[in-house]
Amino acid sequence: MKSVILQPLGLVSQDLLFDLKTYLIKVIDVDVYIANKSIEIPRAAFNPVRGQYNSTYILNYLKVSSSHLPYDKVIGIADIDAYVEGLNFVFGEAELGGRVGVVYLGRLRSEFYGGEEDYELLLIRTLKEVLHELGHTFGLLHCANRRCVMTFSNSIFDTDYKEANFCKECSKRLSARGVIVLDPID
Repeated sequence: MKSVILQPLGLVSQDLLFDLKTYLIKVIDVDVYIANKSIEIPRAAFNPVRGQYNSTYILNYLKVSSSHLPYDKVIGIADIDAYVEGLNFVFGEAELGGRVGVVYLGRLRSEFYGGEEDYELLLIRTLKEVLHELGHTFGLLHCANRRCVMTFSNSIFDTDYKEANFCKECSKRLSARGVIVLDPID
């Protein structure tokens, strides 16, 4: 069975990490662990002109910082706003077919859009993005099925629309890589 560790980057709610673990194992058949120590986000990743963090810098930093960990996949969770070159923002980023991915909570929070704090909404949005980035680490590309978690999220509305699960086609691709989706969507 594949193993995944949720690695907090900076300050991240332990409750959120625990709840993510609980939900992840209901969607895919993997062993999920939570790191007991946070990794600090490098200051050099912050772009003061944009007021955001460079995701690719953080992804590469996490790759090096976690290279000694004995897990198949490492998913960093950071409570910041991030971007990649050419995009205004990202909810996450991962190495396609690699070992490491990162999810950013900043724009997953309803408060970012002027709403009230909503833990359950944050949890489900984070779960979707963690599944999405994990899918990329297992080699999945973006999916045309807008309900599939592997569809590209251009906005928070796209994230809210898609399911916290993989479609049958993406599930077949994951199965070929040794990951079982417990109850795929149509």
